[in-house]
Amino acid sequence: MQLRKYSIKEIYYTIQGEGGQTGRPAVFCRFAGCNLWTGREEDRQKAICQFCDTDFFDTDGENGGKYIARELVSKIQSQWPSNPSGTPLVVCTGGEPLLQLNSALITAIHQAGFEIAIETNGTIRSPENIDWICVSPKAGAELIQITGHELKFVYPQNGFDPEQFIHLNFKHFFLQPMDGPNITENIQSTIQYCLEHPQWRLSLQTHKLVGLK
Repeated sequence: MQLRKYSIKEIYYTIQGEGGQTGRPAVFCRFAGCNLWTGREEDRQKAICQFCDTDFFDTDGENGGKYIARELVSKIQSQWPSNPSGTPLVVCTGGEPLLQLNSALITAIHQAGFEIAIETNGTIRSPENIDWICVSPKAGAELIQITGHELKFVYPQNGFDPEQFIHLNFKHFFLQPMDGPNITENIQSTIQYCLEHPQWRLSLQTHKLVGLK
């Protein structure tokens, strides 16, 4: 029987820069591919999600490649410090990690001693036993994963009101300014929205502010 291979854009050790786990060291495992955009710049204008700021196309990034589960877990482990304190964390991101992340890989990562966080657009239901679920809904895409630890809304999105999500079963609600040419204006409007709607917390991409990947 041929073993499943996971297509990975990159794997690297850094500090989580946004949302509810900001400041926590983590191994980022970026899965290649997404269901809301091909990742090709020429397809951006016809994509459902047009504002993505991440390169998730192909497997040519740092430690990228096609891995079977045990190889992938070994590569994740190799990025973590050899004499750490605290519980190791891997952030499964993309693209859309739930196109590939499955129960078998979740079990293998847990057996290696890691907590697992995911960053997902919420269009695919999450498997069980993920330790931290961050859902970032996108305008024009059906939201399927309606529970989790944090809902992180990239703001503003035309015709997409953050308040439509506030009743959902999440522990934290973050509003994050949309990156791009209007970032200064978007930061100010996000701050103002949070001040007027205090159930939302401000999330900044601090890794960009301090020069981390």
